[in-house]
Amino acid sequence: MIRAVLALIARDLRLAGRVGGSGALSLVFFLMIVALVPFALGPDLNLLSRIGPAILWLAAVLSTLIGLDRLFQADEEDGSLDLMTAAPVPLELVVLAKVTAHWLTTGLPLALAAPLFGLLVALDGTAMGASALTLLAGTPALSFIGAVGAALTASIRRGGLILAVLVLPLMIPTLIFGVSAAQAASGGTVPFLVPLAVLGALTLIAAVVGTLAAAAALRWPE
Repeated sequence: MIRAVLALIARDLRLAGRVGGSGALSLVFFLMIVALVPFALGPDLNLLSRIGPAILWLAAVLSTLIGLDRLFQADEEDGSLDLMTAAPVPLELVVLAKVTAHWLTTGLPLALAAPLFGLLVALDGTAMGASALTLLAGTPALSFIGAVGAALTASIRRGGLILAVLVLPLMIPTLIFGVSAAQAASGGTVPFLVPLAVLGALTLIAAVVGTLAAAAALRWPE
């Protein structure tokens, strides 16, 4: 089972590398949002530094949606999904492998790039590190939540807008606690570890519920 899961992760990573994948596009979109918001807010560095973590998190949520509709749709179109469903490997492990590959190509680069992009919103070193840590802990939850919508819209052509409408409300708790944790690191009445622990709990819950729900959605047409 473990070898099959690792092989599926490697397969998706190779496909993402060959096609160009949504990872690079998500990173560019992330940069565009973080770079454009300061122009709209003006040159007030104090304001930018206060809302900087929120800008980074909002950009990460929107960037995660890039290419998410193709998570299962490409396999649905070429028949690979039927083979995966009929394979002896549980479909839940297939979903887990594909979401892991999606996070490695999308969420992880966003978290690693957050300290660099934090310079655009006037974050100090502490805020940059906290934002990167919260994104590292919270972006897997975004991928698992998005996987449910991707599974529901796998058989729908151009279902990206429907997917966004389905999953964005479910991503709000992760967004709230991610921003709260990043801002708590720069001072506040709440210790940094409290919202960070809640964020980690949300990720664990999303991993379990998202995997089971996505697998059930993929089985549903049968």
